[in-house]
Amino acid sequence: MASNSFSHVPKEVDKVNTLYRKITTKIPVPESIPLLEKMYELESRSMHGQLPIIWSRADDFQVFDAYGNVWIDFTSTILVANAGHANKKIIKRLKEILDKPLLHTYTYASQERIDYLEYLIKNTPEYYEKAFLLSSGTEATEVALKLMRLHGKKFGKNKGGIICFDGAYHGRTLGAQTMTGNDNAKSWIVDKDPSIFHLPYPYEWVEGVDNPEKFFYDSINKLILDNGIDPKKDICGFMLETFQGWGAMFFPIPFMNALNKFSKDNNILIAFDEMQAGFGRTGKLFGYMHYKIEPDLVCLGKGASSSLPLSIVLGSKTIMDLPDIGSMSSTHSANPLCCVAGHENLKALIEDELISNSSKLGEIFHNSLDSIKNKNPSVLKYVYGVGLVASLIFIDDNGNPLISLCDTICEKAMQRGLLLIHTGRESIKLAPPLSINEEALMEAIHVLEECIKDSMKNSL
Repeated sequence: MASNSFSHVPKEVDKVNTLYRKITTKIPVPESIPLLEKMYELESRSMHGQLPIIWSRADDFQVFDAYGNVWIDFTSTILVANAGHANKKIIKRLKEILDKPLLHTYTYASQERIDYLEYLIKNTPEYYEKAFLLSSGTEATEVALKLMRLHGKKFGKNKGGIICFDGAYHGRTLGAQTMTGNDNAKSWIVDKDPSIFHLPYPYEWVEGVDNPEKFFYDSINKLILDNGIDPKKDICGFMLETFQGWGAMFFPIPFMNALNKFSKDNNILIAFDEMQAGFGRTGKLFGYMHYKIEPDLVCLGKGASSSLPLSIVLGSKTIMDLPDIGSMSSTHSANPLCCVAGHENLKALIEDELISNSSKLGEIFHNSLDSIKNKNPSVLKYVYGVGLVASLIFIDDNGNPLISLCDTICEKAMQRGLLLIHTGRESIKLAPPLSINEEALMEAIHVLEECIKDSMKNSL
């Protein structure tokens, strides 16, 4: 068996039978172990390490296995299923396309593509005039990198410089990983791009961040001095995660205001990586809207379809039309199945008021999580996020990350019918589908609180 973060030895656990959860077997399920072992044997181990559950089906905010167990899903399959698993509107339209049949068109036009683009542009901010449809988030951030550099070249910017942030994550391909602010993640890269720079992220525990505007200017001026660059001639763009993915941490507003002013003063584009923050997750259509600025580009994915592979870059005509015809496309871009999934997903978020639900339940969600933090001050130091995304940061009183405690909490929650996002570090992320109801949300929070309490007994 491949090495994994979680035990694969079936364990007797308390039986659970509520309206939203059911645990009827040992966990992990004994019959599932040979299947998991087969997967580990046949597949690259980079795909492994998750909780040992074999999903059979998922509906709305619940996940079912084939053995009678049911979980409340606080993962949304890593912030994808914003409109709920197997959203009925999406399923209906997908069946219609399958029955036509029309599965693929490459870059030939389809009515589905035209309809989706029209609805997408109509229902996003007016400064976004054109879209580029792709399949994955890393493709979208690579496209933004290219567009920012093409824009800079148009205005005579020499180095094509892009400024990113420590701790950020932008994907797994070369350009996206170079922009990622994690040295371990890009240790495989031989010749790193010398024109991609990183600023320190303004974590609230970092010295000097009590004055976020000054922190920004001190950081950017040091970067300019250390690298001998002129922002007016050498820097094309900023690439930012709307919130830092691992911890759902938003930038301080004064910091973002300073960054926005600096960009405008130096003709630097701002691109937001909204893979996790977009499509209602934070209680607004796009997460960057909490900053009250107008970015030049936004990269979207995950919750863009709540199902099939779909990512998007939005921008003005001036920027989006910089590449020549045929110079920027992708094999599966704008295929009809993904277009109808994206179209119906956005309709569901708007027409079924799921974005409003995220905002409304988000207040209850975060008040409850703050209450849990106040009861566990020795280990749970921070709660971040807004809307229906949150992270719990577990650090002891000496500043040590409590990674093993996070592992234990996630495992106990799985045994009790709740799926949490296991980050592999000192954070646990929570992201239920935006379609969840208040009763299920509060039941899950109660389970989470009990898991934290019981895990502390065993781990500390």
